[in-house]
Amino acid sequence: MKSPVHRCRDVEHGRGQGMAQTTCLQAEQRIPISKDVITSSSASAMWFIRDACGIVCAVITWLLVFYAEFVVLFVMLLPSKNLTYSIVNGILFNSLAFLALASHLRAMCTDPGAVPKGNATKEYIESLQLKPGQVVYKCPKCCSIKPDRAHHCSVCKRCIRKMDHHCPWVNNCVGENNQKYFVLFTMYIALISLHTLVMVVFHFLNCFEDDWTKCSSFSPPATVILLILLCFEGLLFLIFTSVMFGTQVHSICTDETGIERLKGETGRWGKVPCWEAMQTAFGGPFSLSWCSPFSGLSCKKSPTEHVAIPQGEIIEEDIIEIPLD
Repeated sequence: MKSPVHRCRDVEHGRGQGMAQTTCLQAEQRIPISKDVITSSSASAMWFIRDACGIVCAVITWLLVFYAEFVVLFVMLLPSKNLTYSIVNGILFNSLAFLALASHLRAMCTDPGAVPKGNATKEYIESLQLKPGQVVYKCPKCCSIKPDRAHHCSVCKRCIRKMDHHCPWVNNCVGENNQKYFVLFTMYIALISLHTLVMVVFHFLNCFEDDWTKCSSFSPPATVILLILLCFEGLLFLIFTSVMFGTQVHSICTDETGIERLKGETGRWGKVPCWEAMQTAFGGPFSLSWCSPFSGLSCKKSPTEHVAIPQGEIIEEDIIEIPLD
């Protein structure tokens, strides 16, 4: 005869029927571990993933932005005869570029919601004071107690709370704590790409009407090549980041992460309304801070409460049920 835990797992995968399904769904309750406990091990430290592929992709991202900066300034704006046009577009472009890189840096260096490694001990489970009949799950890869809606990332080598996906372009997972910065990064890259394409079109139109030698400090062939490469880069990133931005906003509004939709895990929790989910993801009621990658950033080191995890041997079972007696 199967144990109650195994019967519940059968129901979770759709093999239980009738009253057994109702009973097991009520008996199997995943433990609600607080956010403070989840992030206590790394909240006060700098978060950075030492992944070669991710580091290369992050460096390429910055280099592409710097290339766009070079072409926009030295090919289009500085040689322009219209001073007002150059100043306005220069300020707008550089502001968007600064916000995009700041958002990228925060998405990369913010703990996405990692669960402390090695807390799957008997002592730790006892300290949670769970009710009889509750069931907890251990991640066999990082030996941590998995809270609800957490998934293991093979690149970060940690379980990440509300993990959406691992993005090599920011060299980090997109999770509960840094999703806002990833959304801002995609939004500002899309805006800067659109702005660049508009300026390239205007520059080509002006150069066709005027002498090419007066449109740029570079030779006409070099100017055309630089602008074509910039146009290709802007169009590619406009499409890519616009799709990612829309996908992320849709995930927040539907309260479903990308990996949850991929694994068919939707409908196992009480979903919150769209606006409430947006406020949770962006850190409060709607304000200009939603568009700022610097909100919540402080140079002062405020004392944080560290939740001590009782030490002990890692339990062997991947599924632990609290005894009914």
